[in-house]
Amino acid sequence: MRLYVLARNPTDSVTEGFLPAARRLGLDVTLLTDQPESHRTEAHRTEAHRTEAHQSESPLPGHPDLEILECDVRDFRAVISRISTHHTPDAIFTNSDHLQTQTALAAEYFGLPGKDWRAALRTKDKAQMRRHLAAAGADAVWSAELAAGQDPAELTALDVPYPCVLKPREGVASEDVVLVDGPDQLVKRCAEIQARRPGAALVVEEYLTGELCTLETLGDGRLRHVLGGFRTDVSPPPYFIEERLAFEPAHPEPVVAQVLAQLDALGVGFGACHTEFVVADGRARLIEVNYRAIGDQCDLLLAQLLGIPLFEHILRTHLGEPLPADLGARADGRARLDYPCAQRAGTLTAAPSASEVTLDGVQLTYRPLRRVGERHELYGTNRDFLGVVRATGTDQSAVDRAVADFLAAQHWEITP
Repeated sequence: MRLYVLARNPTDSVTEGFLPAARRLGLDVTLLTDQPESHRTEAHRTEAHRTEAHQSESPLPGHPDLEILECDVRDFRAVISRISTHHTPDAIFTNSDHLQTQTALAAEYFGLPGKDWRAALRTKDKAQMRRHLAAAGADAVWSAELAAGQDPAELTALDVPYPCVLKPREGVASEDVVLVDGPDQLVKRCAEIQARRPGAALVVEEYLTGELCTLETLGDGRLRHVLGGFRTDVSPPPYFIEERLAFEPAHPEPVVAQVLAQLDALGVGFGACHTEFVVADGRARLIEVNYRAIGDQCDLLLAQLLGIPLFEHILRTHLGEPLPADLGARADGRARLDYPCAQRAGTLTAAPSASEVTLDGVQLTYRPLRRVGERHELYGTNRDFLGVVRATGTDQSAVDRAVADFLAAQHWEITP
């Protein structure tokens, strides 16, 4: 059976999760991407890290039968044309935020299982998500849209509730997401983002206070499983960098019911979905919906923690296979992820290598996300991550202690 995977830049989710899962399922895989050389380089890098850490829990991500074909995956017409002139598809899949709508349209064109392209569009377009939820009576959040090239000064005529959040309409990973205190700062921040992203529309919206959480779901269009979620610590304002996540096996049922009702209103229910929301006084309000598996190695941790073939389940839904009524997931797992971040711009001159340790019942994995010798600016986003520590066990205090002890023993050096 032939699986087409659409991707832009390489991610651990694809390289370490979905490609090995496709191999275990016996699928022939064609990777369509506008960055083919980056994916070949990433496969070699990941293999080196695994060799260094002496990992054995899963096969190397290098897929012996993997085809990598160049394609403008941002254009659904180019995707359909590329597939039409190649092998007949049995499934078309992506885990990219940027490519869900294109993938859904391509799957529909070939008569294959997939997400509703309308739901994919609603979740990717943050302004459209707010409009749709309000129209459906699910939730109303004050928001306004600034079109590409529109004068930010026009926003000062609106009754903006300060502080407010400014972000790209179709952004990801906290890129250019900032808390704004007043109209002068709003105009200034808009102009800065427009200079970096001249073709991007922006969204200004009400700042939703409360505890930041996630809900991870998996559905096949008829049945939906809630896999648990995370409680998230972010950096101090004005930025929103995710610095730490702790696994939450089950959020309170009323909170979960509110989130699921809003996902239903958006039409979300097929494949994996990673939903971010805040809870204040028992009320759950969506921050954003990422119609894909959670990233930044949280999905790798989730599969290990729950003891289920998560990536295989996700791919099977796109092959048209129903999910089992019971996934057989463990319920006693506890976990935490920490992301050591750069505190200044410069060249990384010293950093720990990839490693794996087991101590006092806690399995801890460290993966570097930036190479020694690389120079970077300070971004105020997830691109400041130097590495990721993920730890699993059955006692949260033991997990927390293992992560804290590991981080205290490491050293990262950035030379200006």
